[in-house]
Amino acid sequence: MADFDLVILGGGSGGYAAALRASQLGQKVVLIEKEKLGGTCLHKGCIPTKALLHAGEIADNTRHAGEFGVKADFHSMDMGAVNTYKDGVIAKLHKGLEGLVKSRNVTYVQASGKLISKDTVEAGGIKYKGKNIILATGSYPKTLPGLEIDGKQIITSEHAIKLDYVPKSVIVLGGGVIG
Repeated sequence: MADFDLVILGGGSGGYAAALRASQLGQKVVLIEKEKLGGTCLHKGCIPTKALLHAGEIADNTRHAGEFGVKADFHSMDMGAVNTYKDGVIAKLHKGLEGLVKSRNVTYVQASGKLISKDTVEAGGIKYKGKNIILATGSYPKTLPGLEIDGKQIITSEHAIKLDYVPKSVIVLGGGVIG
């Protein structure tokens, strides 16, 4: 069993921010994440959404360029190229975050973890004991009765950020930058 000052279960924005700050304060930290470091915000939510919004803003600005004396024509959105741009933004930020976590001497474990006692998390068959535990396990899309997610007509934000076309109309349930 490995002993730490702080064990963090969840490597999203809350988890990695806590890990970096605790490390900065001299704590021995382990950060456990079952998927990719950065969590929902970086990979499925805020960051890809903002990248897509930026591409949309550029398209909209192009449509209105003549109002500013700029000769530019908007023809269409190349969603393949837009998604390549979005994926590049995510990859660059993910690589930077991995480097930052490593440089701060945070022990990073990519495995599914489970709280097994008040001071111990098990991940990848190893037990991590901490003086303190932070559960930063994030969020996930949820359906409403009668509105079952089918991935076609009723989609989640995870589906939306992977679309290869621009929908003619949408209804959004939820708020924040992801909505």
